Amino acid sequence: MATRRSRSDAPLATFESGRSADSGTSASRLGVPVELPGDERGPLSRIGRRLLLAIGLIAFVAALTYAQGEGYEDPEDGEISVLDAFYYSTVSVTTTGYGDIRPKTDEARLVTTLLVTPARVLFLILLVGTTLEILAERTRTAYRQTRWRRSLNDHTIVCGYGTKGRAAISTMLGHGAASDRLVVIDKSPDARKAAVAAGFAAIAGDASSQDVLEEAGVEAARAVIVAVDRDDSAVLITLTARELAPQATIVAAVREDENVHLLRQSGADSVITSSGTAGRLLGLATHTPDVAEVLEDLLMVGAGLDIVQREIGAGEGGPIEEHHGSGPIVAVIRGGDLLRFDDERAATLQAGDRVVALRSHRD
Repeated sequence: MATRRSRSDAPLATFESGRSADSGTSASRLGVPVELPGDERGPLSRIGRRLLLAIGLIAFVAALTYAQGEGYEDPEDGEISVLDAFYYSTVSVTTTGYGDIRPKTDEARLVTTLLVTPARVLFLILLVGTTLEILAERTRTAYRQTRWRRSLNDHTIVCGYGTKGRAAISTMLGHGAASDRLVVIDKSPDARKAAVAAGFAAIAGDASSQDVLEEAGVEAARAVIVAVDRDDSAVLITLTARELAPQATIVAAVREDENVHLLRQSGADSVITSSGTAGRLLGLATHTPDVAEVLEDLLMVGAGLDIVQREIGAGEGGPIEEHHGSGPIVAVIRGGDLLRFDDERAATLQAGDRVVALRSHRD
């Protein structure tokens, strides 16, 4: 059930004071870990791949040496064993070059020139490239985060990437929101990993922390969605977000009806009672399952019926009946007041009104 913002003074059912911040170690403006989508493999993974390539080069040169055994000379016993081949490959590719095993025939010297020498060069490139990449990794990450922060504007922050958070994001994407305009805040590493894999920036920490919200660019955010599991956490997040972003639209989910007024008082523009709404749908489905199915249809974006909101422009005012062509109007928002379609004040639409209407997804 969605409710508009108002004031009340009843106590919160389960409230805990204090705010905690996740202790991350990644570099960021405020020391808050930021994970961006599209990141390449971590440095250990890249080093591992290059180590395998280096071992492959050593094995390649060893195979060549062993295959050309008669063309190489070992002053110790005059024969080239597998161990000798790997020994020669190692000291040759790494440019150590002791010279105790060396090519003695023209054919072996040609193989060394055409195949072993390029392998030495490639090995050095892998070594130097890996070293430079490790040294530049922190700088590259800091640059990507700085560039990302500069682009943060008119975005939506989703506090909590659980069932409610994912459903909210899915709905926004269905209405045309861009994935790079969504920022997830969650303390769970698994949740952040899933968010990044889905293409969203993720920030580690408690969304009630001022530092964490500032890292998410809350001052420039268009909206903040509070979708955490605890009502007390939702209140703290809403209070902090409203203080930092007076202009942002804040919508919050609450589990218990008795805590709705505190979310409103804390600054939430809309409050959804998750458990209460689910319970009402369950009760409705028991007696009128078809009605419950229609309501579920309205909540599913891009299938069947959608419920949309649009603004009445200049020159578009007039009787509400004249605006039913684009879909039945069920409510009108005027000056912050919600007017249902049967309210006499909604009989005539005015410029600046926002109407809530039903529309087929085929339109």
